[in-house]
Amino acid sequence: MLGIIGGSGLYNLPGLADVRRERVSTPFGDPSDELVIGKLGPEELAFLPRHGLGHRLTPTEVNSRANLWALKKLGATRVVSVSAVGSMKETIVPGHLVLPTQYIDRTFARATSFFGEGIVAHVAFADPVCATLHDHLKAACFAAGATAHADGTYLCIEGPQFSTRAESLLYRNWAVDVIGMTALPEAKLAREAELCYATIALATDFDCWHGSHESVTIAQVVETMHKNVATAREVLRNAALALGKLGPRTCDCGHALDSAVMTSPSQIPPAARDKLALLLGDRYRA
Repeated sequence: MLGIIGGSGLYNLPGLADVRRERVSTPFGDPSDELVIGKLGPEELAFLPRHGLGHRLTPTEVNSRANLWALKKLGATRVVSVSAVGSMKETIVPGHLVLPTQYIDRTFARATSFFGEGIVAHVAFADPVCATLHDHLKAACFAAGATAHADGTYLCIEGPQFSTRAESLLYRNWAVDVIGMTALPEAKLAREAELCYATIALATDFDCWHGSHESVTIAQVVETMHKNVATAREVLRNAALALGKLGPRTCDCGHALDSAVMTSPSQIPPAARDKLALLLGDRYRA
């Protein structure tokens, strides 16, 4: 199953059949909304509206732990995150797509790990995007005729406010490519859940650093986003239809927890082990 996190407009993929909705319970609370599950050819897809239907949740309020847990519980092994971003470079024009390979985390009010409460784990995160899934999305962008930048760094801020001009200029000095509010902690949690993860970032504006463009407004974001959604749908459709070509996973994403837990198995509280059984399986038993 391919998991897709993004806006409700992404569900309208041509050919999506056997559509059903499912509400999933998790040890970390409720996901953002019901999941929409359907089949595209032989592939099963699970869509999750990140902000809830009707866009009810701020980026900080999104329960990313529950969202990623729900996708894994349903059987997803690969997750594609779709989100609107601001461009931080002249070459990334509003309307372009970006497939970032790195993230910088400037959030401060979000739960970023499934672990704690008596069990400590440290997953490797030097390369946060699954290279195999990233290459697959590049091919899907090419097939859709989309203008896509297949590299770069995504700076994730807390929000919900956009940046000040001083902040935007500072971030430009960091040589980041796009700025957004949703890729983290999603990417961190996907790694802990041993899910392949990649982002399709939809550039909607130039943030507020660009002297010859007006400061970003929500009206501008929405207008460009509506234009981008059609392209994103086609990219997702291409990616899903070609998913069988990837075959079984051979990347390291599915083994991220093999040596990550630092707590002695005999010291792991039974309640913590039970809570994280979906992630740990039979590993780290005393």
